Amino acid sequence: MKLEFAGLSFSIMDFVRVHIPAWIIFLVGLLVLAGMVWFYVKRKRIRSATIKYSDLRIVKQTSRTFRQRFRFVVPTLRVLAVVMFVIAIARPRSGTEYKKVTSEGIDIMMALDVSSSMQAEDFKPNNRLYVAKEEIKKFINRRVNDRIGLVVFARYSFTQCPLTTDYGVLLNFVDQVNFGIIEDGTAIGMAIANAVNRLRESKGKSKIIILLTDGDNNAGEIDPLTAANLAAAFNIKIYTIAAGKPGNQLYPYNDPLFGKRYVYQPTRIDEKTLKEIAKITGGKYFRARSGKELDEIYNQIDNLEKTKIEIASHIQYKELFHYFAYAGLLFLVLEILLANTYFRKLP
Repeated sequence: MKLEFAGLSFSIMDFVRVHIPAWIIFLVGLLVLAGMVWFYVKRKRIRSATIKYSDLRIVKQTSRTFRQRFRFVVPTLRVLAVVMFVIAIARPRSGTEYKKVTSEGIDIMMALDVSSSMQAEDFKPNNRLYVAKEEIKKFINRRVNDRIGLVVFARYSFTQCPLTTDYGVLLNFVDQVNFGIIEDGTAIGMAIANAVNRLRESKGKSKIIILLTDGDNNAGEIDPLTAANLAAAFNIKIYTIAAGKPGNQLYPYNDPLFGKRYVYQPTRIDEKTLKEIAKITGGKYFRARSGKELDEIYNQIDNLEKTKIEIASHIQYKELFHYFAYAGLLFLVLEILLANTYFRKLP
């Protein structure tokens, strides 16, 4: 809903449009009104008659008549008439804004590795999985009108959340992801195949998979490159992210005797396969060695895959000036009638 008054348009989006002629008329009208009030007060003081009395007690005992007490009504009606005419000239309008939004949404499946190697704490002060989840949530919050889903995988793969535009529900599912929900291992090919199965019949303008892992494929019945060719057949693009610093990294280990302690284990990432997956599907390969780099990677993907949104809007106005013009005319007629009848002053 829009309201326009004195050349100013107000809307729920708080934007203002100023029409200079209307503003000039409105300000001039206010100056005229102020001049009328000043002239009336000054004339009343000048024309006030005075009579000298030696004793004022007799005058004080006399009471004011009804006409004297309500004589202010006449000048008040004149002021109100001028106010209404000024507002009418400023051309107030109300209007309803109609918008037509055309969106070419993107269908996105996030594939997240939850194997035990994601417990490595090289993304200090947290482990790889925690940082990955936080960056995925940031990515989701930046998207508009896209359907997004989540696949998690270790030795097996399953859909944590199907494609949805309810980002609140999706974020809750991301928070629920943790270690131990799947038997340990890394089935990259199965994760891609699962994500492809969710995307193959979608009507999205563009379909992509964002795969994050820190290992090499060591489980599952489907080879990663076979799954990548399957994705390419359905025009699904895959962005692959290898997470983790190279070399030996600290991993937490629960010792039955000494409790939690840390051991060094090597980071094994099959970068060659991840690069090939991205190449086959027309995607891109990224390497994240820190939480900061992972954040930059998701930002890059966000910029590469923009949703096209077109907004066409128009405003249908309804003129309101005549209501104020009628009110001003009514006040003016009442002022003339009362000034020449009940409140008439004799010379």
